[in-house]
Amino acid sequence: MQTSDKGIEALALEEGEVLRAYRCPAGKWTIGMGLTAASGVVKPVSGMVITKACSRELTAAALRKNYEPRVSLVMPSAKQHEFDAAISFDWNTGAIHKASWVPLWARKAARSAIETKFRLWNKGGGKVLPGLVKRRDRELKILFDAQYPALAEPTSKSVGTARWALQMTSAEKMTAIAAFTTLGYHVGTVGDALNAGEVRRFQSDHALTPDGVIGRATLSTLQRRIDAAAKAKPVALTAVSTAGASSTLGAPEGTSEITDWLAAQPWALSAAAGVVALWALWRAWQYRDVIATKLAPRAPRVAALLRSF
Repeated sequence: MQTSDKGIEALALEEGEVLRAYRCPAGKWTIGMGLTAASGVVKPVSGMVITKACSRELTAAALRKNYEPRVSLVMPSAKQHEFDAAISFDWNTGAIHKASWVPLWARKAARSAIETKFRLWNKGGGKVLPGLVKRRDRELKILFDAQYPALAEPTSKSVGTARWALQMTSAEKMTAIAAFTTLGYHVGTVGDALNAGEVRRFQSDHALTPDGVIGRATLSTLQRRIDAAAKAKPVALTAVSTAGASSTLGAPEGTSEITDWLAAQPWALSAAAGVVALWALWRAWQYRDVIATKLAPRAPRVAALLRSF
């Protein structure tokens, strides 16, 4: 069985469809409906741009290669809408083969029992994510009721108003808006007509398509900026000065003994300085796209080089 056209459209609503390569929050080049090199059907690189038709072809190829065989294996008697729901679930989790709701579905267990197990897949980083809670709800409606989601029409078609391209909760939107504001892009507040000019400014600054649409690429880039800022301040990092003295930044209780010991051991002091330097270089490489954004106004060629890796 293959994913239906409605199933693919539902997947596009959940994943977004980005036609210019961008880095996901983990730093991997991504394009289309969240496809990375791991998909085996495309190898996104900096500057890659595809058409919507190409995006759909790549999605279909990824489905044939990775997802449809897995779902067909564990749900051989699925009806089309059940198959489509399972495809969306597996695209998001990659776990259709071990999900506890699947055996219950195969045994035709009570809907409530299946829903309970299905909704357990709502966590990211050990925390319940409101977006995943809502996604599971939408997938369950496809699974049981053949009810596919539809993207609501934008409340405003003004060129000055930004819009959300993904199905998001109010809490998720508030988090995104707060992140924009923290970075100096004053897009507005939840409930207001968001400032498309500020969204486009953020997109232009980060080598994204400046369309004023807050989709997967924009949100992923926003997440990387916030993550980079958070990880730039290591806890209990010992900063070693050129004079040989050391000072502890944000150190917990008891760190002074370590600092005293380091001060008495010149070789250890040098080693500590080397570890700090290596750590800083590694962090800089991980977030080279963020560094590129900051360098772009003064050194556009260096920024372009950093973004190309």
